[in-house]
Amino acid sequence: MTGWVDLPTAPPTLSTLLAWDPQPIPALPALGIVLMLWYCWALTRLRVRRHRWPWPRTASFLSGCALLVATTALGVEGYGYQLFSVWMFQHLTLSMAVPPLLVLGAPGLLLLRTTAHHGPGRIILVAALSALRSCGARILLHPAVTIALFLFSYYGIYLSPVFDAISGTAVGHTGLEVFFLLTGLLFIVPILSIGPLPGRPSYLGRFFDLFVEMPLHVFFGVILMMAPTPLVSSFATPPLEWGIDPLDDQEWAGALAWSYGEPVALLVVVLFAVRWYRYEQRTAAAKDRYGRAETERERAAYNAYLRSLPSR
Repeated sequence: MTGWVDLPTAPPTLSTLLAWDPQPIPALPALGIVLMLWYCWALTRLRVRRHRWPWPRTASFLSGCALLVATTALGVEGYGYQLFSVWMFQHLTLSMAVPPLLVLGAPGLLLLRTTAHHGPGRIILVAALSALRSCGARILLHPAVTIALFLFSYYGIYLSPVFDAISGTAVGHTGLEVFFLLTGLLFIVPILSIGPLPGRPSYLGRFFDLFVEMPLHVFFGVILMMAPTPLVSSFATPPLEWGIDPLDDQEWAGALAWSYGEPVALLVVVLFAVRWYRYEQRTAAAKDRYGRAETERERAAYNAYLRSLPSR
């Protein structure tokens, strides 16, 4: 790991955790910055065309990019190699906080509205739409797959030798972060996305998915807090000079898994409920308009029939 990972030597404090300290290969911070720059460029193209774009979408997406950069470029990234509690904070942020912010920014819709329909832009559009309509996208966004991946990201990785086998290198560590980010995106896209999708479950089905997901990290947190021994060997021996008990650190990780996701999940549920309510209102209004139009057609036909009686 020499030359690949910059491990901190000082005990963790608030200032060291929040200090700017990117790793030698800052893949995810670079991704967050690139996404932020592309979004701003796309907004500029919309303004040139005098098209409106809601500011909450912009604020949400840019906040998600900033949170992605902060989670993987500040001091918490280095401490995440050595402390379970810090790593669990990164895991929960990447899988539960960043994805909803990115999805609420509607980047797919912005891509379709700002990419040129000729030249290289046409190639990008065709590739994006082909991938979106493919059988693979339909399978990946199916609730059976997204919930299974979400389960595996907690129980399958930490309660098996998977984490210890992968996290010992910078590539494996970053790969796990990418996996957590992707599983969070796959889970939340069918629920909150407003762009085109290969298949969108009903509101009741999406609510059931949220109901199934919410207690998953809670139970996992309880397992961590009640375990009498360290469950992950990679975090069983923190630096002695830091004076951190690995069991206490594991309990903090469990407390985060138990409590961190609840406020985020509650906000997602509230937003989803508001969208569901508005959808029901629009559906009811459309049915009323259709019913009134059908009634008018029937009345007009009946009146025409009455007017034809004297001639008959």
